Amino acid sequence: VSTITALLVEGDLQGIIRRRKMDRIIEELSGHAIVCGAGSTGRHVVGELLDSGHPCVVVDLSQAVIEELELERKRDITHVLGSAIDDHVLQRAGIERASIVVAALTNDTDNLFVTISARAFNPTCKIVAKCVEPTTERKLRRAGATSVVSPNYIGGMRMANEVLRPNAVAFLDRMMRDQGDKKVRIEELVIAETSGLVGRKISETTLRNEGALVIALRRPDGDFVYNPPGSEVLQ
Repeated sequence: VSTITALLVEGDLQGIIRRRKMDRIIEELSGHAIVCGAGSTGRHVVGELLDSGHPCVVVDLSQAVIEELELERKRDITHVLGSAIDDHVLQRAGIERASIVVAALTNDTDNLFVTISARAFNPTCKIVAKCVEPTTERKLRRAGATSVVSPNYIGGMRMANEVLRPNAVAFLDRMMRDQGDKKVRIEELVIAETSGLVGRKISETTLRNEGALVIALRRPDGDFVYNPPGSEVLQ
């Protein structure tokens, strides 16, 4: 009855069925990422999440943007059409069950609203917020953002590195964009308290034989050890 009523009001049976199917898929998700905004920044976030096999839900106002993203990725994109600053839209995207929220909207104010709402619905999720104006970063962190990313700053640093360290930039680009069988990524691996690696020196492990090149360690106190020697004890 509800489908027939919606058809009479909206006149789009195929669209209604697709939305219902999408809602059922989202209802079964847990620990997923929600990417708010699939524009010039968010589409790259979605692409990397999909390439890494991490389930995600895209929230965007434009059906055309979603269709363009699906055409680019050659696959269906799990999404919710609507404004990410609308609490009901975030709930449809499964905000209470999500582990990550990416606020990648064009406007800093909208990203601030998304951050506030996401933190209220899910106190434990990781929130990564886009920041255009430097003065907004502090507000985003106070609102609950776990980390704040400025595309303008990153773009400026990238341009400077193209001048100063072109080969290093080319190496990282090739590593991140290579879609072949030998795809390489810089990964973050957490050593659990129950791991057999705890208390062992790097030289005593089989990490290198298993294809892992340890380029840095982060100790429990937050300090980084770059290019750690084989004598470094894992904690």
